[in-house]
Amino acid sequence: MSDTQATPLRRQPVQRRSARRVEQMLDASAQLIDEVGYESLTTTLIAKRAGVAVGSLYQFFPDKRAVVQALTQRNLDHFMAAVSERLAREDPHHWWDVVDSILDIYLEMHRSVPGFSKVHFGDVVDRQLLDDSRDNNKVIADALTDLVRKYIETPGEKLPLAIMVAIEVADALLKLAFHRDPDGDPEIVEETKQLIKGYLAGRLGE
Repeated sequence: MSDTQATPLRRQPVQRRSARRVEQMLDASAQLIDEVGYESLTTTLIAKRAGVAVGSLYQFFPDKRAVVQALTQRNLDHFMAAVSERLAREDPHHWWDVVDSILDIYLEMHRSVPGFSKVHFGDVVDRQLLDDSRDNNKVIADALTDLVRKYIETPGEKLPLAIMVAIEVADALLKLAFHRDPDGDPEIVEETKQLIKGYLAGRLGE
């Protein structure tokens, strides 16, 4: 991540007990986002669900936005770790396989990770939730560009823009897929994969 990445925590937990308490707060916020949505989320609700005093929450987070910012960063870290692990395990030799891996992991997170289907990577809250100087999708695009370069030979100067455009298109289409079907309309998901592959083929070559 960039040096300008936003840091939501007022202070970093140094003891294992404090770190566990912060994770409980993030887990609680994720559950509540699924139940009541971001707009109705409050620090009082988060603290109560996490089983901590509101004062304990404020030791680490100034407001609910900061809690969800930390949750979103955790989701991004989980997403990137899962993509990296999948690519390392499968050792793809073509970017088509990379597209499938990335989209499949995103879809699985959307279906199974609490709160993710509502806030995704933060745009519901703020288009620059993950980083003060880049919008959320640009943060993801930059991270994926660095990762993909380790596995696939591509025209270097074209890759960052191509991945950024692909992410913006996929983001819009997958929102439609999940609007149509809570598990993701399979026809729209497949059309998304084919559209992204067709676009990248034109930019990066077969």
